[in-house]
Amino acid sequence: MDPSLLKERDAFRKKAMATPVVETKPKKAPTKPSASEPPKKKAKVGPTPGDIHSLKLVSGSSQYRFGVLAKIVKHMRKRHQEGNLYPLTIDEILDETNQLDVGSKVKQWLVTEALPSNPKIMTTPENKYQFKPPYDLRDRKTMLKLLRKHDLKGYGGLLLEDVQESLPNCDRIMKQLANDITYIVRPQDKKKVIFYNDRTARFQVDEELAKLWRSVPVRGVDDEKIEEYLERQGLQAMHDHGLKKLVPPKRKASRGKKRNKGPKDNDHLKDVLEVYDES
Repeated sequence: MDPSLLKERDAFRKKAMATPVVETKPKKAPTKPSASEPPKKKAKVGPTPGDIHSLKLVSGSSQYRFGVLAKIVKHMRKRHQEGNLYPLTIDEILDETNQLDVGSKVKQWLVTEALPSNPKIMTTPENKYQFKPPYDLRDRKTMLKLLRKHDLKGYGGLLLEDVQESLPNCDRIMKQLANDITYIVRPQDKKKVIFYNDRTARFQVDEELAKLWRSVPVRGVDDEKIEEYLERQGLQAMHDHGLKKLVPPKRKASRGKKRNKGPKDNDHLKDVLEVYDES
């Protein structure tokens, strides 16, 4: 063998022995979980559902406060509908609603902000609270009086849900007033409206007149078109049938008092003054 090649081989061996070698182990493929093993659930951070005290400390404390307020308003409405019309203190309310465990901050919020500003709660001069209904109804007489007032003044009917919220023992009293009440269902929201049934205004209408009344189509026709049609037929339309608006009389602008023009520059003494020339 050529001696030059032997020298190159020996030099290559020495260089290879001097260079360190790092072995890389093959990576294992990820093992898939078997179907028999249940997947591991991540631990949830936060209060447990049964921990009431921790719910008061989380960021949703405002939701907890309004939940306390909603429970109070619901209880006060129920008391009013059952005929319990006397007011209660804040401690009595919390006792009856089983909420004596509320904190001092929530209680202070109820007394200073929530209850006084709530439209369904009324505060008495003794710092007590009671339910504030839409109508001041106590019994059958006050209910009948309100219906007659709305009928005479032309205010319209009363929503049944407002009456049920205002009148204690509503179902029993409404049965007693069955002959004095007429129910009408509003087409837009299907809510029942109560009107006073004035039996003194009943009269017999001739059947031919009723047929003529029903035969006239007025759907989609406003008052101006009806008035024009009546005038063409030689009939006079009724005017001023609505509520009149009282226009306050115009006040005359108060004029300032005329000042007497007095003399200027002593003109009133022009005949009395004398001139003394220095001689």
